[in-house]
Amino acid sequence: MDQHSYDFYQNLRYSMRQWLSTKNGSAGKWAEYLMFAPDLFHLLCKLSIDNEVPVKERIKLGAAIAYFVSPFDLVPEALVGVIGFADDIALAAYVLNSLVNTCNPDILKRHWAGDQDVLELIQRILKSGDRMGRTGVLGKGVWKKIKRMYK
Repeated sequence: MDQHSYDFYQNLRYSMRQWLSTKNGSAGKWAEYLMFAPDLFHLLCKLSIDNEVPVKERIKLGAAIAYFVSPFDLVPEALVGVIGFADDIALAAYVLNSLVNTCNPDILKRHWAGDQDVLELIQRILKSGDRMGRTGVLGKGVWKKIKRMYK
């Protein structure tokens, strides 16, 4: 199957695998986090259609999904490549953390397709958000803007 006929999730997984196989990708400081992008996107999608999730939270999830697929965001993938998903991952973690605080965390665990504990991963990403801002991955102020967007 041609890569262009894949859906967004499949394209994202393909792009991440391709990037990780490069010298920059395999040596990248944030490679571990970037590899979670497809699974986080999948989780956002699954939760957005789960009736156990309150409507207010599903609206936030839908906005995070739209942000993921939009070519126009704070760190555009079209300009910086795969590293541009750093802001999408940070936003996903922020929105998912909000959901954990309002719903039963088992809902997230039920829909999670990744290998690691999703609740621990969310916390690790949130803690790394400030470091990503300081090291330039997210750029100065991007992490603060992400937090403000979804209060």
